[in-house]
Amino acid sequence: MPKAHLTQAFVDKAGCEVGKNKTDYYDTIIPGFMLERRSSGKGTYSLRYNDLSGRQRQHKIGGVDDVTCAAARKRAQQLRSEVVMGGDPGATKALAKSIPLYGELAAKHLESFRGRKSYEDVESVMRVHVLPRWGKTRLTDMNSRSVAQWLDEKRSKGLAPATVEKMRVILGRSFVLGASWDIPGTEKNPARNIPRAPLNNARERFLTGEEAVRLKEAVAASNNPQLQHIVGLLLLTGARLRELLDAEWKNVDVERRSWFIPDSKTGKSRYVPLSTPAVAIIEALPRFKGCPWLVPNPDTRKPYVSVKGTWGTAIKAAKLPGLRLHDLRHSAASFMVNSGVDLFAVGKVLGHANYQSTQRYAHLANDTLLKAVEAGAAKQSAF
Repeated sequence: MPKAHLTQAFVDKAGCEVGKNKTDYYDTIIPGFMLERRSSGKGTYSLRYNDLSGRQRQHKIGGVDDVTCAAARKRAQQLRSEVVMGGDPGATKALAKSIPLYGELAAKHLESFRGRKSYEDVESVMRVHVLPRWGKTRLTDMNSRSVAQWLDEKRSKGLAPATVEKMRVILGRSFVLGASWDIPGTEKNPARNIPRAPLNNARERFLTGEEAVRLKEAVAASNNPQLQHIVGLLLLTGARLRELLDAEWKNVDVERRSWFIPDSKTGKSRYVPLSTPAVAIIEALPRFKGCPWLVPNPDTRKPYVSVKGTWGTAIKAAKLPGLRLHDLRHSAASFMVNSGVDLFAVGKVLGHANYQSTQRYAHLANDTLLKAVEAGAAKQSAF
């Protein structure tokens, strides 16, 4: 084991001893600092030391073509000081390598959600937004500041506030799950200390009676034979689209005029009362042998994944641009409130988890009350 004062001049001249595959040159100043020269001509700076158990370790600093001798000496001195203080550079490096990338954690996160109704939504947000930015980043390199900046950038590009919030929640959930699985690097959740931005993207659209007629005429002429039934039931029940598309015959009781929804967005089951027109639509629905679904795709006999294509054609024909299927739920509430139904009852029909959700329709109730006082004033002026 040759010893020498490792300088740039010495390194430039030092080669592998004849007849050997490699030669190690140990520095005479910094204990353990060494230059390894191979017969191929390649050279590497390293530090050899004994760990706390007395086992000899070697920590690579860098190649002679990548690191100057002066820089390697400085790094060797730092590592040597760490060893003297009881540290283990090799263990630290091994721990850093054991920290997985976010993409690996995301894969485990998705696998744990497989089979749940939220799977497709979580998978889509991860694939489109989260993984392109964080997929190849080590978990310990993610922090609240960088994540908050990323979310701000998404907002500035016009992404819907609700979508940005989903990204924050999904990212944070990954770390919560990782911590429960004892995955290294998930001890600090970078999304935990980021305040939730206010969501002001609620959009209210209510059909008038005349618009509802136009829409019904358009869906009746649709290439999708089930669209008219879907739209009709959404307007008459105020149900969410997914609730109806996943509805089964076994949960519909025509005699009692009741539809049981076992699982909703709020996580609670509920019963939806069926009006006479709603019952009429249900009784006229086509039945398919062995098919449990209320309004299935006639071709696949399974629930529709989406009806956006034929819906887009219908609203264009009805001259109702921008109308969303979810707006039919708002419209159902609008028709109930403007008929004098109180907000509490409307909330129960719609399955709202709290009274605040129904409050968005309070101004409609005011319109009904306004008509009442106008009628009273007109009656008084007649005397």
